[in-house]
Amino acid sequence: MEMVVALLVLLLGSVVVFDSLRLGASWADDGPQAGYFPFYIGVILCATSLYTLAGALRMRSDVSFVSTRALRLVLTVLIPTVVYVAAIQWLGLYVSSSLFIAAFMWRLGRYRIPLVAAVSLGVSGALFAMFEIWFTLPLPKGPIEAALGFG
Repeated sequence: MEMVVALLVLLLGSVVVFDSLRLGASWADDGPQAGYFPFYIGVILCATSLYTLAGALRMRSDVSFVSTRALRLVLTVLIPTVVYVAAIQWLGLYVSSSLFIAAFMWRLGRYRIPLVAAVSLGVSGALFAMFEIWFTLPLPKGPIEAALGFG
């Protein structure tokens, strides 16, 4: 797994380096060009990933990267989070957040429905008040908010 991550970081660093060169990564008469600082960040990413890759190639291990139990725990959080992010497009942030919080509280926390409803709706209501009213920063809304006149 260390090799896979090192190769992904090397790829990312390489993209940063090459794009920085395209933008200009040297010092101009009026100061650094647009790609000057990103170029060096990309070089550092590439260097550290090569160091990690070299260490991973020297390491020999018969130990599994992740146990089945640990992977199951990660997927218990990862899959609902992916569904939540996808649902924001169709349901809006507030409804998706309420459902996400409610699902976690009910399924994993085993809380009773009245508390689940109060917390999930209360958090979404507080977020709505904070972003939409106080900060006047509109966040993605779905058809339910539009039907209630908030869209």
